[in-house]
Formats: sequence, structure tokens, C-alpha cells
Amino acid sequence: MFLLTRVKRSRSLLLFVVLSVMRPDLAPQTTQLPKHTSPTVKPPQIHFEDIARQAGLTALNVYGGDTHKEFIIETTGNGAIIFDYDNDGWSDIYLPNGSTIEGLPDNKAPTAHLYHNNHDGTFTDVTARAGLMHSGWGQGGCVGDFDNDGYLDLLVTYWGQNTLYRNNGDGTFTDVTAKAGLKTARDEWSTGCSFVDYDRDGKVDIFLVRYVDFSYDSVPRPGQGRWCQWKGINVMCGPRGLKPGVNALYHNNGDGTFSDVSQKSGIRNASACYGFTSLTEDFDHDGWPDIYVACDSTASLLYHNNHNGTFAEIGKKAGVAYNEDGSEQAGMGLAADDFTHSGFQDIVKTNFSDDTPTLYRNRGENNFDDVTYSAGLGKIKSWLGWGVQFYDFDNSGWPDLLIANGHVYPEVDGKALGTSYREPKAAYYNLRDGTFANITAEAGSALSESHSGRGMALGDLFNDGHQEALVSNMNEPPSLYYNTAPIENWMSLQLIGVKSNRAALGAVVTLEHGSDKHEKEVRSGDGYISQSDLRLHFGLGKSTRAEKIVIRWPSGLVETLSDLPANQYYVVREGGGVDKSKTRGPSSVHIERPNANAH
Repeated sequence: MFLLTRVKRSRSLLLFVVLSVMRPDLAPQTTQLPKHTSPTVKPPQIHFEDIARQAGLTALNVYGGDTHKEFIIETTGNGAIIFDYDNDGWSDIYLPNGSTIEGLPDNKAPTAHLYHNNHDGTFTDVTARAGLMHSGWGQGGCVGDFDNDGYLDLLVTYWGQNTLYRNNGDGTFTDVTAKAGLKTARDEWSTGCSFVDYDRDGKVDIFLVRYVDFSYDSVPRPGQGRWCQWKGINVMCGPRGLKPGVNALYHNNGDGTFSDVSQKSGIRNASACYGFTSLTEDFDHDGWPDIYVACDSTASLLYHNNHNGTFAEIGKKAGVAYNEDGSEQAGMGLAADDFTHSGFQDIVKTNFSDDTPTLYRNRGENNFDDVTYSAGLGKIKSWLGWGVQFYDFDNSGWPDLLIANGHVYPEVDGKALGTSYREPKAAYYNLRDGTFANITAEAGSALSESHSGRGMALGDLFNDGHQEALVSNMNEPPSLYYNTAPIENWMSLQLIGVKSNRAALGAVVTLEHGSDKHEKEVRSGDGYISQSDLRLHFGLGKSTRAEKIVIRWPSGLVETLSDLPANQYYVVREGGGVDKSKTRGPSSVHIERPNANAH
């Protein structure tokens, strides 16, 4: 979590020359301003309210100490998961939970929480009924249908042993971790995860990100080593000085079991990484899913799919291992979307304090440019970013950005260091010319309230055309951010694979209006060790119809839909087009603005 080397932008030219001579792989690419394809716009009214309490999301997150942290395990927090576990067409919520160093009796140990969507703007905690009462140092999670039975299964990561829950289709889950072959010989610290059909055989496999090889007796205490101080304060040790975890890939055998193929696939050939979030995406449009990993205090990794069951790590070559100055960063969260409507998905990565988030523009052919500063994201350096999403606040059709912040060291409070343990969110509006405007102060007081935020997931929880941002807060209940200001037109697509995996993970959808293209992908895992709604939500702006939609299914099938009316929820079956019997309009749920006492 330490930012190792922060090279000032004024030294970029000197650094470029030195790196070009000494290490060509580290030389940053020249950053060019994006071409202005649309006139700059002024941000409209955006007003967020935190409606978590009125929605019934009141469970307390428990994650280590709140005023002092003795060990690094107390700092990473939890992801947030949005998925429709019972196939009723309404997205539900799963919130992993943590523990304490001291531990708690079994009857008082915190557990994760599964919230069922009541279809009326509220949720009911059904954790016990669903069979998900599990305690321990939970981290994040992801969803996918590993047995192609039509119900989304849930993988939850832990420091310890991960848990794979098979969805029984009746509102309950069964722990099949051991039966599936996912138990490890010793405890591991897994963080992010993704279900991904890397070999395109129609069965989703599992990619696991690992952070640190950790145990209480294997690390020094605050102040006892080089990596146990920050700006003169004694703090918990790591990750520097600790042994990195090793990422893993498990192949789906098609019989309910998985085989560890980490070695033969080339995943283990990558450089050491203190890994957090994984992001799957066909970045180069070759038809095969690649995997990007945000790494803390080490170079981030891009595993390029070789089409033969193996991967090559190309992060440095592609320009996404470091920032534009060639510096390592402490990467946390990830999101991808086509923020310039170029037809390629770009990447945003959150980082440690004294640094900026990083915005990588995808130029195609595995070539990325760091456009952080030219896009207007380089001004705030005092906050420590975690969960992040490309989030179209008003359905303009142009993805904006929301970032959850929060420090890892409670000890910074009161030390006049220009930062704090609990921090506000940051909201950036897409100006449609390759730049963003910081609208945090104008977007409602809820975003400026301080929390130590971690995971973030997006979903249209109330089926009203609005997307909400669910954020996990350290040692507090979660936040649920809802934009109460007017929104424009939209459409939602749920894809169902037939020859492809049932959840259509890896399907790429391009919305076309004339020469304008906006690409999205059905993805397992993003934000910060989180999972967003698998339905693809497209803002349409003032357009009343989607002119053309091109779907590239993982099987290789390309399907085109035309002239779909706006403000509808569509279900698309591979090879069969829109299932008209499933098409529906928005619900009648009305979200009331909470009163001042609700905050």
C-alpha cells in the first residue's frame, strides 16, 4: 500500500530518456489528447442521496480495529456484490464481512449478509434461510453459472479458504468448495476473483487474485521495520517486506470440479504482485478474454490470452503496468468502459494516497496511453481510492466516474498530514471530449460524507432505469447512492448463453448510432473485489430507440439487433434474438428522498 516512487510530472521528459536507454519496457508512451468527437457539455443537475438505511441495508461491517490497526489483514476491507440469485428479475445484494484480531465467540462472530430484493425499494436479510451464515476474514466475491443450470453461483474470497456456493435454485446455496476441488493445502489470502471462460468451451473457469502470504506470527509489528512507518507514524507493516501471494487459474472440468492450471497456463510466470482486483475483457478484440490485475506497490499485470489455454503477461508492453512516468503505483480497484465511444474499453484504476487514479485510454492492439492528467483526473492526491465504477449518472450515454475513498491507517487522524482515515467520494462527469469535471461538491451532500469506503458495485436495483452504487464501508453499514435528479432514456440487456456459458460472461455488446459506438462487456468481478449487476445498462440520452446493437457472443456468434424502443428491459437468448415474452418496462417503485436525519 506504499507508493514507492512518485516522479513529478516536470521530470517526465528526463525520466523518459533515462528509461528509454536503461529499460525500454519501462518507457512511457507519449500521451495525446483525445480527439474531440462531440462538443463539450456542461454537467446537468446530479443529486445523490444515501438511501441504504431506508432500503433496509443496515448490517454493520466488522473489519479489524477502527482507531488502530496492528496487522495488514485489518486494512483491506470488503467488496460488494449485486446479482439476481433467484431469477425473479430483481437484483439482490450480498455483502461479505470480516473479523477482528481478538476474534469473537461463534454465536457473536460477524457473518456475510444476503439481502433479497422486495420489489418495493427495500430489502430483507435472508442470510440464514439461504445457508450463507459463514464467518471469517471475508474479502470480496464474484458470480457466474459454473454448472450452466441457469442460476448464478457465488464465489467468496477469504484470508483462509475461499468458498464456492452452488445456487440450488430454490433460494438456498450449498458450499461445494471441497467437492469442486478448490480447497488449498494451506490457507491463502485471496482478494479479487472472476469467473471467465478463458478457453471458450462454454464452461466458466475461475481466476483468483492473491495479495500477501500472511500469518500473524510471520510479520513484524508497527514501527518494527522499514515498511512499518508512514510519514513518521508507526503503522502496520506491509505489503512491502512481505511475501506476495500467487494468482491462480482453475479450469472447469464440466463435472462440478475444477483443476488448478495456474502453472501450465502461464499465470504463475508473471512477476510478483500484491494483487487486489481482477478485470476480464477482450481488450484487443481478438475474440478471447484477457485478464488485468491491479497490484499494490508492484507493477500491475495484463494477462493476454494466447488462444491455446495459455497467457502471456504483457502489462509493461501494453502500457498498463505503470503510470505515464514509469512509476509503480499501489493499485486497488478497477473498472472498464468505453468512455470516449471509440469502440474500445478503457481502464480506470484507483491507487494509494499521494497519487492520482490512473485512466488508461485503449488505442487497440494492446496499446494503452495514460491520459489521467489530460482527462482532468490528476488534481486530487490526498485521498486513497478503492472501489471505482464507470457510472452513467444521468443516462446520457457517456460513462462518468465514481470513486470510493478511505485510508488504511486510522493513525493519520489528527496528525496534520492533509489526509484522514474516513474520506469523501469523488464524482466526475464525462464532458464527452475526453475530459471529466469534478462535480462532487455539486452532487449532493451524501458524497461528501466521510467513510472509509472499500468495495463498489453497480446495479439497477429498483428496475426504474436508475443505476445505484453500493459501497461497503469499513466498520459501518454500507452506503447505497441513488441519483434523485432527472435522468434520460436508457435500455437494459440481460444476455443468456446457449452454446456460450449460460451467464454470457465475456459477451461484448456494442451500441451503434450512426458512426458513434459504445462498447460494454458482461463481466464477473470489478470495482474493488466486487461484482456488479450482469445486466448491461446503456444510457441513450434523448434517443427514443437503440438504432443498432451488435453482440459478439463468447462462442463466436455475432448477432445484430435493430431499432429497440428505449426504457425497456430486454432478455436476449444466444441465436434467438430478443425473448419478447420477457420484455418489460420500468417498475412503479418510487424512491423517496431520505430526510436529513437519515444520514
